[in-house]
Amino acid sequence: MNKITRILTVVVTCLVVGYFSGMVTRSAIITWYPTLVKPSFNPPNWIFAPVWSMLYVMMGVAAGLVWNRIDFDKENVKKALTFFAIQLALNAMWSYLFFGLKNPMLAGVEVVLLWLMIFETYSKFLKINKIAGYLFIPYLLWVSFASVLNISIWWLNK
Repeated sequence: MNKITRILTVVVTCLVVGYFSGMVTRSAIITWYPTLVKPSFNPPNWIFAPVWSMLYVMMGVAAGLVWNRIDFDKENVKKALTFFAIQLALNAMWSYLFFGLKNPMLAGVEVVLLWLMIFETYSKFLKINKIAGYLFIPYLLWVSFASVLNISIWWLNK
């Protein structure tokens, strides 16, 4: 499999995960989410879809670049991609916990684990391919912001 095919495969996988996460989110955005007290720094709802779409593409490109190094550093690439898969699963789980179960507290606990897995993935990617690591920085920053937002929403609505 060539580099472009690997990148496209992971980008599509990430976008599919994002799509299914969005399905969990859609009804709650209209019904439940507007009833919550939110902090002053809460962004408008329309910003989330384009930001997440961009982040999923960047994640996929990063993972594809790392996957492309499999023939040169099999053990480290496999380990890095395992962390990638874990963080992607945690990413999807957050939407289910927050919007599906309508449980900001549980989602707040989970987002800390997600952040740690993203940071570990970033660290592993950086060692294999610098660009792949750099592509994870916006994701890490956004989830840092989302963590503060999540915990603030929980605090304001407990």
